[in-house]
Amino acid sequence: MMEIPIRTEVIRLGQLLKLAAVVESGSEAKARIQAGEVLVNGEVETRRGRQLRPGDQIRIDQEELRIIRE
Repeated sequence: MMEIPIRTEVIRLGQLLKLAAVVESGSEAKARIQAGEVLVNGEVETRRGRQLRPGDQIRIDQEELRIIRE
């Protein structure tokens, strides 16, 4: 599992996927999220603007990400 540190209280799902380099662009993030390919805390999430906090876990393809506080 890859840990992704953030400086703020929250980060949006689309931003996190770009920060973690699991997508190359915002448009790719949007398409993959809307297609139901992203899980947040074990549930499909289709909102690109979903606010994530430290402790949340994200899965896309075989990548597992966990947000931590920087």
